[in-house]
Amino acid sequence: MHLFEYAVLRVVPRVEREEFLNVGVILYCAAQGFLQAKIELNEARLQAFAGAQLDAEDLRARLRSFERICRGRAEGGPIGQLAVASRFRWLTAQRSTVVQTSAVHPGLCDDAAVTLARLFAELVQ
Repeated sequence: MHLFEYAVLRVVPRVEREEFLNVGVILYCAAQGFLQAKIELNEARLQAFAGAQLDAEDLRARLRSFERICRGRAEGGPIGQLAVASRFRWLTAQRSTVVQTSAVHPGLCDDAAVTLARLFAELVQ
């Protein structure tokens, strides 16, 4: 079993109200060299939740940046060039924006990719 950490990606349309919609999960497992985000933006749910106040295309672009940073390399920009652990810490840092993450939670797993899929199904879908 390997230690992993994860956080839930949330869309917070009105930061002052602190209401959110779960849209993804980021999972990091140092032992497996794994850092990946699984994201799904259900536009019907978003529309019902936030109304027309959010630009869905802009939101999709912001969420794609989380995926690019997880993958690393040049496509992830300067943050994508950091070590895997540093990228996870940067992605899960507390922020007051439309896209936020939950607190970081630990667990144990055999296969990080399988665990990510399970958490995504439980927490987002």
